[in-house]
Amino acid sequence: MDQSGVLLWVKAEPFIVGALQEPPPSKLSLHYLKKVAAYVRTRATERAYPRLYWPTWRHIACGKLQLAKDLAWLYFEIFDNLSERTPEERLEWSEILSNCTTKDEVEKQRNQLSVDTLQFLLFLYIQQLNKISLRTSFIGEEWPSPRNRPKSPSPAERSSCHNKNWNDYNHQAFVCDHLSELLELLLDPEQLTESFHSTQSSLLSREAVTALSFLIEGTVSRTKKVYPLHELALWQPLHAANGFSKISKTFSLYKLEAWLRACLTTNPFGLSACLQSGKKLAWAHKVEGATKRAKIACNAHMAPRSHRIVVMSQVCNQTLAKSSETLVGAHVRAHRCNESFIYLLSPLRSMTIEKCRNSTFVLGPVETALHLHGWSRGSSSRSSWRTSSMSGWLVQDIDSSWTASSHLQQPPTKWPKRTSHGAMGLWRREEERRMVSAQACWKGILATHETSSFSLSKSFCWFLSVLTSDFHKSTLLWKKKKKKKKKKKKKKKKKKKKKKKKKKK
Repeated sequence: MDQSGVLLWVKAEPFIVGALQEPPPSKLSLHYLKKVAAYVRTRATERAYPRLYWPTWRHIACGKLQLAKDLAWLYFEIFDNLSERTPEERLEWSEILSNCTTKDEVEKQRNQLSVDTLQFLLFLYIQQLNKISLRTSFIGEEWPSPRNRPKSPSPAERSSCHNKNWNDYNHQAFVCDHLSELLELLLDPEQLTESFHSTQSSLLSREAVTALSFLIEGTVSRTKKVYPLHELALWQPLHAANGFSKISKTFSLYKLEAWLRACLTTNPFGLSACLQSGKKLAWAHKVEGATKRAKIACNAHMAPRSHRIVVMSQVCNQTLAKSSETLVGAHVRAHRCNESFIYLLSPLRSMTIEKCRNSTFVLGPVETALHLHGWSRGSSSRSSWRTSSMSGWLVQDIDSSWTASSHLQQPPTKWPKRTSHGAMGLWRREEERRMVSAQACWKGILATHETSSFSLSKSFCWFLSVLTSDFHKSTLLWKKKKKKKKKKKKKKKKKKKKKKKKKKK
């Protein structure tokens, strides 16, 4: 590593994928999470620390925090999806769940899942990102504003970054404002007072700093490689600054906090950087009569593979079909798309569809989560909706009267026999209804469990390839053929009638 300055930033993925776009339960406040942190450390022999198993978390969430079982599983599953797994492992897990016939069998499989305890506590705490606070002003800026908070985005960026889960300025501000609380949450019980507060002599373990890498990463200037926080913190030249002791193998809490605050900067691979210096993609063409032009940008040319972001906004009255290396493993956000057909067939890390109207999305495999947020038709709007990772998606319009649960827990369903023909028939029937009536309605989500999170079955690929190859032309040709058949039938009927009349005469 170069001995120049170290730059740290807040990772975007935990907030994009992990933070629910709803106010968290009151029992997930810092006060209760500190009690949970102390409780799990005393239950190390009961599968609570350093790995937290689902039965233990279910007991804590339902018995201690009074959370619903479904909500407890939702948090557990979201965090588990953020962990690094191979496509084969994800496929194997989805197949195991799909083969379960009863709730007891599903629960047995869930009992084998475990997550990192300290990272999971941090994950629960960042749910406070969307907490509704009466202390903030109407604009949303805290007053007085702390000096270490980042500058607010410009008006142009603010319209695109309004969603807190995607706004890296909000990510940095949240971590800066709550850094001391996050560090206290990771302290061993012996380092805390009776009121669960830290002291000037509090020491933080290496495991705690490793857990903090879930939220923070960085680099050394003049290098392009991205390092997790714990690797940078253990770098020899930085020991004096961050308070690491080789003898006790611990960090001084206050020195580490001061070092983090001094090094934290804006995420160079976040949404704001993508909008400012990202590459514009000419995927959408200009539509005559449209007041606003479609904007599509990505950071694939400057970001590592795991930090890719693709943003598309105001795609109106268009058919957009892409299977590109730019999309592979990227977090994609579709914002304010209207009256469009969008086909993104490459394997995505996550997909967020926000404030889109009368549009159809066909997606390939989504590794972590699909978020539907702010769907609207006319004056009514749709609250956020999240689904777990699936393999293939067909997402169509949502009616304003349809009420979605916050999470879809059903396993992927199998395709019927003769998948491609059945799917195309279904699609054509829905397209006919769409042409006849402009009323939007929820048509469903189709998924296939025969595919891994990074590979599609042949039948599903065929289905998607047919959709993308000038779909509207194919539907028109299909309708023309139908009309010709009808005309031929009419002619045959007329000929038969004439023959009958001649015979009678």
